[in-house]
Amino acid sequence: MSSSKTGVSGFRITVQPSARAFTADAGETILAAAIREGVGMPYGCKDGACGSCKCKKLEGLVVHGAHQSKALSDEEEAKGFILSCCAVALSDLILESRQVTEIGAIAIKKMPTRVSLLEKLSPDVMLLRLQLPASETFTYHAGQYVEFLLPGGVRRSYSMANAPHTQADCGGIELHIRHLPGGQFTDQVFGTMKEKDILRIEGPYGSFFLREDSKKPIVLLAAGTGFAPLKAIIEHLQFKGITRPTTLYWGGRRAHDLYLDAWVKNKLLEMPHLRYVPVISDAQPEDGWSGRSGFVHRAVLQDLPDLSTYQIYACGAPLMVDAARTDFAQAGLPPDEFYADAFTSEADKAADPAAA
Repeated sequence: MSSSKTGVSGFRITVQPSARAFTADAGETILAAAIREGVGMPYGCKDGACGSCKCKKLEGLVVHGAHQSKALSDEEEAKGFILSCCAVALSDLILESRQVTEIGAIAIKKMPTRVSLLEKLSPDVMLLRLQLPASETFTYHAGQYVEFLLPGGVRRSYSMANAPHTQADCGGIELHIRHLPGGQFTDQVFGTMKEKDILRIEGPYGSFFLREDSKKPIVLLAAGTGFAPLKAIIEHLQFKGITRPTTLYWGGRRAHDLYLDAWVKNKLLEMPHLRYVPVISDAQPEDGWSGRSGFVHRAVLQDLPDLSTYQIYACGAPLMVDAARTDFAQAGLPPDEFYADAFTSEADKAADPAAA
């Protein structure tokens, strides 16, 4: 393929099999260009840590920026795989990515928000509700996230825990924030932040949202605060009257990690097609836990040894998401039916020398 530029400073990127095409500016990552031009390629962290944006390069040349080896191994790179979030085109490209969606109608916005509620849901999880400017209409898909714009160019990402249609009733957007001691933002949330504080956000971001064109039964798989975007998806399912059989598997170390267990059980009364399987991995005697135990993704496999006809939405720590992706594929799940959002903390990103 010719490596000639399509314009003065850009390269043409074509994504198969959708044939969507866009132009990446010189030095611009492929993902940044796709987002700018409204092409919905899959992605999660945007930092080379989660691997959600991995796709195959069929033709052309790229150079990668810093990324974690678990997101893209040397072996995968040798086979032509790239991470669109940190790959820069050196020529025109043809890529293969089957999860390309139409998201161009949703504008990414920067806006000020006011803290309207801080409520502890568990010893280390805070519900943070943000009131948006009255002049702004914030459109997003249930499952997407926003980024907080902090001093010094620092950004922190959190998923909306409420579906878009609920904004009017709850006065904005809801986030579930787990406290990571020493974390620049979470220490603020659990320490000095107060109601009426002003914060700046940008979004929506992410390709983690319900694919409504499918009729397959759904498995929602969450670990800890990975429940947040799945809560939004459950609300969206109910609002849209979608009755595909849906099972939520929600895992935590201790019983209090299932911090909205009562909310889910109430939804079961309203949504006959919804099932709920809570799973605890490290229950203590004082928890009085008598339910399922072990790793949450293994509970899915115990109940559903053949996943060939399912669609999976998994959200939580990278270790859980990666294990689920691998084990579910062995249980027959088509790779294109596994949608994931791995919650990568700054500690996760710093743990891999390749990301330095």
